Amino acid sequence: VEEPPVELLEHEPLRHRHLRSGRIPRAGDPVTGRVRLLVNGDVAFGVCRPAERESGFYKNADGDDLVYVHEGGGRLESMFGPLEFRAGDYLVIPRGVIHRFVVEGDATLVTIESASGMEIPRRYRNEYGQLLEHAPYCERDVRVPRELETHDERGTFRVRIRARGVVTVYEYPFHPFDVVGWDGFLYPWAISIHDFEPITKSIHAPPPAHQMFEAHSLVVCSFVPRMLDYHPEAVPIPYNHSNLDSDEVLFYCNDQFGSRKGIEVGSITLHPSGLPHGPQPGAVEASLGKTRTEELAVMLDTFRPLQMTRAAAEIEDEAYSWSWKTT
Repeated sequence: VEEPPVELLEHEPLRHRHLRSGRIPRAGDPVTGRVRLLVNGDVAFGVCRPAERESGFYKNADGDDLVYVHEGGGRLESMFGPLEFRAGDYLVIPRGVIHRFVVEGDATLVTIESASGMEIPRRYRNEYGQLLEHAPYCERDVRVPRELETHDERGTFRVRIRARGVVTVYEYPFHPFDVVGWDGFLYPWAISIHDFEPITKSIHAPPPAHQMFEAHSLVVCSFVPRMLDYHPEAVPIPYNHSNLDSDEVLFYCNDQFGSRKGIEVGSITLHPSGLPHGPQPGAVEASLGKTRTEELAVMLDTFRPLQMTRAAAEIEDEAYSWSWKTT
């Protein structure tokens, strides 16, 4: 059994958080280098800044993995064949799929490890599963493995299997991708955040308008460049609000988020349920008259509270929770 346990912080005060993921040192590979920052019984949210180009063979038997490629590119190899990816791609890896990553360049991966299936939101699909015309993306945007690469090799192949919350290493006497074909509808797939067609309105559209995926007790949204609210009297940034049902996590892919200040590329904010939040001082005034935003961000909303890990505390900007003060 490998992998040290995740150390959770107990009895933390309720406050808004800002984590600087760029401070996470490069280490490990695209699987072993994952640093879990925020967790609950449904999901683990983390960042991976791998130092090594290739991961070993890996299977998550506990749930689905959603990986957002913030920086870098490469390919995801599995028994279904290779799947090329690049910056801006989401990779959906269903539970039980043996796979490995081969990355190019200095990669940064955002990892959302869900205990349940990661799916396209039900309201985007008809009764047969086809995407409806109002959906913000379509089947043509989805990329799947196209060519099977068989590996008829003998030897010792180590496969890390995550099950029941721990990782066990098995040694196979044959290559894990030694298959002659596959059929069915369970396979890894990719879609780019840049293929998400934003929904705009004359007044502010709340986060469900940006939803990309759903799983049990969580949703994932994509905030992409788009027109801002176009009513003549609209204030084109989010209003102050309280999250009564969810914790809100944002990963900032650039520093163009209009309602935040002090944010850098790779920043992560946590706005927990029970506290109001909204534009920081000066943001409303700065937004007036603007017609477009270039923001790019990935949001995770969880319907059960998240706990911070010790690793998250080590990269926290503790001044963030006071950034709404005007004096």
